[in-house]
Amino acid sequence: MAQIIGKKLGMTQIFNDDGTVVPVTVIEAGPCTVTAVRDHERDGYAAVQLAFGAVKEGKLSGGELGHLSKAGAPPSRTVIEFRDPEGSHEIGNTVTVEGFAPGDKVKVAGTSIGKGFQGTVKRHNFSRGPVSHGSHNVRAPGSIGASAWPARVFPGKRMPGQMGNKRITQRGLEVVEVDTDRNLLLLKGSIPGAKNGTVEVRSEA
Repeated sequence: MAQIIGKKLGMTQIFNDDGTVVPVTVIEAGPCTVTAVRDHERDGYAAVQLAFGAVKEGKLSGGELGHLSKAGAPPSRTVIEFRDPEGSHEIGNTVTVEGFAPGDKVKVAGTSIGKGFQGTVKRHNFSRGPVSHGSHNVRAPGSIGASAWPARVFPGKRMPGQMGNKRITQRGLEVVEVDTDRNLLLLKGSIPGAKNGTVEVRSEA
C-alpha cells in the first residue's frame, strides 16, 4: 500500500496519442522521510509516520526538532501518520513517487478552499423567495422550526455558517503519469484544496 505527502501545484492538461485531452492535477509528492513506525505489539496498531516540506528550524519546537533529528530528517513542516498493515518501512527511509505507477487508483485527502461565512443560498443551494408583492424574503432561509413545540431549533439544521475549510477525501482518482526526476504525480481530474495546499495521497486497496 503506497502513501505519500505532497503539495498541490495546480491543474493542466495532457494529450493522449489519439488526440484526446485529459485534465490533470499536478502534485509535488515527496520525498518524505520515515520518522516513526508503529507496530501492533508496542502501539496496538500498524502505521508509518512521514515528514514533508522544508521549514526553518526556528518555526519548530525543541521536541519536534529532536524527533526529526533521531530519524535523520531535516526540519519539516508536516508530519502525518498513515496506516501500514504491511509494515514495510523503517525509520530513516525515504518515500518517493516511485511507489506509484500510471493506472493506479488512489484517494487524495486535503483541506477544501475556505469561503468564509455564507448564507443558505450559497452554502446549501437553497432557493430564493419571491421578490414581488412586497415580499422581503429574498435570500432568507425561511422557517427553522415551530414556536410552541419544540420551542427550539433542532441540531444539524441547515443554516448560515462557515463554508469550506474542511477535510475532504476524493476517491477513485487515477494516476496518469509519474515523474520521478521532479517528484511529480499527475492525477486525472481535480483534487481538494487550493494551490500550494498539503495533500495526502494513498493507494486504494
